[in-house]
Amino acid sequence: MENSAVPTGLFSFQFSFQEKVSFHSNPKECSNYHTIALISHTSKVMLKIFQARLQQYVNGELPDVQAGFRKGRGTRDQIANIRWIMEKAKEFQKNIYFCFTDYAKAFDCVDHNKLWKILKEMGIPDHLICPLRNLYAGQEATLRTGHGTTDWFQIGKVVHQRCILSPSLFNLYADYIMRNAGLEETQAGIKIAGRNINNLRYLDDTTLMAESDEELQSLLMKVKEESEKLGLKLNIQKTNIMASGSITSWEIDGETVEAVSDFYFLGLQNHCRCGDCSHEIKRPFLLGRKVMTNLDGIFKDITLSTKVHLVKAMVFPVVMYGCESWTVRKAECRRIDAFELWCWRRLLRVPWTARRSNQSILKENSPGCSLEGILLKLKL
Repeated sequence: MENSAVPTGLFSFQFSFQEKVSFHSNPKECSNYHTIALISHTSKVMLKIFQARLQQYVNGELPDVQAGFRKGRGTRDQIANIRWIMEKAKEFQKNIYFCFTDYAKAFDCVDHNKLWKILKEMGIPDHLICPLRNLYAGQEATLRTGHGTTDWFQIGKVVHQRCILSPSLFNLYADYIMRNAGLEETQAGIKIAGRNINNLRYLDDTTLMAESDEELQSLLMKVKEESEKLGLKLNIQKTNIMASGSITSWEIDGETVEAVSDFYFLGLQNHCRCGDCSHEIKRPFLLGRKVMTNLDGIFKDITLSTKVHLVKAMVFPVVMYGCESWTVRKAECRRIDAFELWCWRRLLRVPWTARRSNQSILKENSPGCSLEGILLKLKL
């Protein structure tokens, strides 16, 4: 089926059904809805094969500052890069300015016709572009209201959420914006090992960096202008600026770009006074406790070894997310050990008032490698 679809450019079955879903508490607010594609298993298998053929061309076009959905790269790399840059700036007493940008409905605003032109310009062969065009051709939508549904109408935007191809397509779309903004040629940015770096990206999450307030604002305006040409609009209310030195809020098109002292980037907190990780480590442990508490109902009717595996698979990864960039001191080590013992005691339903030593708890659970040991392996 795949071999016949690629040369002919035709997919011989219905690809998916899309539904608008609200992930927020107020379903009456239209901006809270996101498009989710409900894709059949047959389609997923076919798209997986197609994505493998497309990816070799995508990797050749994307720069190494883009880590979104690429082999050997991930959110942890960008989190570590941001923190290391901030630590080096503190070490050499330099001011670094960051702008964390946010697009309003990024995936929902990708224009299909512009996307095909970009793919062609970036050297993606026609035998891969043609099936993609047919995949998105003839898309229709209807609105469901309290009085029924409207007539069906054509739509020419949106890359399918939850589709395996969408991250690659959006990466190329966003990279075209950055190229036209001239980020690779401009001298604005920070100098690292003789190289100028002014942005780090993970899909639509882009962090702009510069050594002055004026340079950073210039970078943001270039990205904003080029994004609007391709139909993407920056969400100024969720775009923030942060600096290792002093910085004031900006005014862009009548909206305020807020200056903050800390920002949650890719799920972890980054503080302008980077160096002491104690306040950053607290949140992962709170999230880990919440996950552990939610497992109480599952722990009732399963064996001890299965419980231990569940804790290692579901609780520890939450706590260890982003730990590669932690500065771990003795106080943090004690906190890590205390959290691990709290997990094992809760798993065995042993209260702190019970006269049980930590050694006996560990011996009964036989967890193998400790949580601190896992952290050290990840840091290496």
